[in-house]
Amino acid sequence: MTAPAEPSGAGVPIASARGRWILLTTVLGSTMAMLDGTVVNVALPRIGEDLDADLAVLQWTVNAYLLTLAGLILVGGSLSDRFGRRRIFVLGVVWFAVGSLLCGIAPNAGVLIAARALQGVGGALLAPGSLALIQASIRPEDRGRAIGLWSGLGGVGAAVGPFLGGWLVDGPGWRWVFLLNVPLAAVCVPVALRHVPESRDPQAHGRFDVAGAALGASSLGLVTYALIEARSGAPAVIVAALLGVLLGIAFVYVERRRPDPMVPPDIFASRLFTAVNLVTLCVYAAIGGFFFLVVLQLQVVSGYSALAAGAAMLPTTLLMLLLSARSGELGERIGPRLPLTVGPLLCAGGTLLMLRVGPAASYVRDVLPAMVVMGMGLVALVAPLTSTVLASVDPGRAGLASGINNAAARVAGLLAVAALPLLSGMGPESYRSATQFDAAFGRAMLWCTGAFVAGAALAWATVRSPAPEACHPQCHTYCAVSAPPLEPREESG
Repeated sequence: MTAPAEPSGAGVPIASARGRWILLTTVLGSTMAMLDGTVVNVALPRIGEDLDADLAVLQWTVNAYLLTLAGLILVGGSLSDRFGRRRIFVLGVVWFAVGSLLCGIAPNAGVLIAARALQGVGGALLAPGSLALIQASIRPEDRGRAIGLWSGLGGVGAAVGPFLGGWLVDGPGWRWVFLLNVPLAAVCVPVALRHVPESRDPQAHGRFDVAGAALGASSLGLVTYALIEARSGAPAVIVAALLGVLLGIAFVYVERRRPDPMVPPDIFASRLFTAVNLVTLCVYAAIGGFFFLVVLQLQVVSGYSALAAGAAMLPTTLLMLLLSARSGELGERIGPRLPLTVGPLLCAGGTLLMLRVGPAASYVRDVLPAMVVMGMGLVALVAPLTSTVLASVDPGRAGLASGINNAAARVAGLLAVAALPLLSGMGPESYRSATQFDAAFGRAMLWCTGAFVAGAALAWATVRSPAPEACHPQCHTYCAVSAPPLEPREESG
């Protein structure tokens, strides 16, 4: 049984039963991807020990997932707009669960890395669809609160990941970090099919940009390989770096000349959309690097167990749970410029406070202040950034806009995980030595601080609040365009 369509021009109230089911579905789906992005980090030392792997293998365990996710997430957004957001979302959830199962039973590092890449394909299908379902199905006046709840609850999934991952690693083992996604998918799929209305962009047409997708993913893969393997100084690294840059240039060339590009250049005619994506690149590079290294620092240097290292992130979880919805509403009232400036600066303060975390670090004195300040920064930043991305384009391109912004965030995290060990001087075996890792960690936190400050400066200089122009008679949110909300459509089967 599928959900019936809403009346033309209408949307689902967030307070209604169906509105809550829609929110639950999108939160479950996005939580799978967000949870995986953090729960794996806390398991890395144990994975390295069990598989006798060096730091490069740990980087690839994270980046194989981020690579396919970032390279294909734009395709996922286009597919959802054309073939139905619910349909592609459900396909992504199933694909992600299969990849997770393969990760959980991987016999060696090579199979684990390949399965992580497969997981990323599923994430590329479900991630843009989850947010686009809210934009297409929830009535306009409730979208700000819905996005705030989605950001907060999804952020909780990301933040609780290290705690849950630590408990699993210290208990049944690191493989259960991946197997956890299977029961989540078993709940999400039937709820989506029963309660979420189908919707699509009626203007989506033409051929898929296979050349653009291949060039973009290949460029990212080669650059990532060059950054991770740069310590070796092998000629193949230099060749990979040069070829990756050339393919990136070719990607831009192809996208500017295709009649149906994966990344339509005209979407960047919105200065607000362009500005917010530049801010996203800066802040998500810092976020990705921060959470990749902090759980390693706590275990390798401070002597925390996997569970204790994960539990150290709980203040961030609680703050996002309690305050993200209000942050989204506040961002709609005052505009995005101030939250997108203050949020990264608070995160920069939390990053600097992590410099106090060393051998035998006290949780209350050293770790807790950093986590609280970081959490407040994420609360101020995440929901307004997400709302502003969607408000800066026509609602019919919600899947595409979400895909581009997700791609920017994932590319930033991908490059940060690849580059930070190189920039901070971490050797292949550094994570096995508390002294070496501690010194490199301090240098890496300074790089993360610089990226947060750069994001704040960009937001202050380039982001402007759009005029409150109603896109619907009852809509009072900030919208950059004036267009009716998408009409959900009933689909058979």
